[in-house]
Formats: sequence, structure tokens, C-alpha cells
Amino acid sequence: MADEQMTASATINAPPEAVYAVLVDPTTHAAIDGTGWVREPVDPAPLTHTGQVFRMAMHHENHPDKDYEMANRVEVLDAPRAICWMPGQESPETGDLGFGGWTWRYDLEAASPAQTTVTLTYDWSAVSPAVREIIQFPPFGSDHLEQSLQHLSNLVE
Repeated sequence: MADEQMTASATINAPPEAVYAVLVDPTTHAAIDGTGWVREPVDPAPLTHTGQVFRMAMHHENHPDKDYEMANRVEVLDAPRAICWMPGQESPETGDLGFGGWTWRYDLEAASPAQTTVTLTYDWSAVSPAVREIIQFPPFGSDHLEQSLQHLSNLVE
């Protein structure tokens, strides 16, 4: 549903392979995000396959614990064209992973041999009513995606 996703695009002065290499490296995600919510990776290994879970340390003043972890499951990994993950959390009681239904997706398309058009999509269309009672969607303005793409560009160029 169009009203349950945000999209931003930017052209980055680097080939798709270089942009993709930054995106599959969890150690770059805090710098790409830029809000201070995403901190350092708990699992710093590069993303290599769908179904892989990588955990990130997080901080948000409105979270009950302030500092917490997100367990992100890789949904799409199509080098060097697309990467997508779904954030979730691990149950402290059972250790089971549960996912909230929102995704972060980057689509990369060569604009020239040395440029890539990157489209970033934040999609919350699969979020359950129960989660929507706890979290307001979207939790940020559309300018956040544009700023994230600028941060990505700064890291790659």
C-alpha cells in the first residue's frame, strides 16, 4: 500500500558494487542511519545470504529500556542490485525471534559505469494492529530517508 511506505531515491557517484559493499557491512549502518538510534553491530559479519540474522545495538529515548537490540533478518540479497531486511527482536523468555512487519529495502541500478541510482524504501504495510498500538508508523519523517541516502553517498564516494 502506497500510504504505508516511504521511498526516496538518489544518484551516488560510485558503481553498484561499491554501494552494495557498504550496505552489506553492518558496521556502516549507524553512519547510514544518522539518527543515533542505530548504534554498533552486535553481529559485525557481512551479510551473505537471505535468512541471515544480524543484530544491532540500538538506543531510543521512547523505548522502555532506552538501550536494546534489534535482530534483523535478511529478506533479499541480490548482489549488486538489492538488499532488504526485516527488523525484529528476540524474546528474553524463549529466545524466539519475532518480527514487527516493517522492512528496509535498497534497490540499486547503474545510472552509468560510475554512478548508481539508489532507491530506499521503508515499508510498514505488514505491521500488525497489535504492534501499531505500541509504535507509531512511520516513526520519522520522509526527510529521514533522503538524509540516509546522503549519508550512504558520503560513505561510498
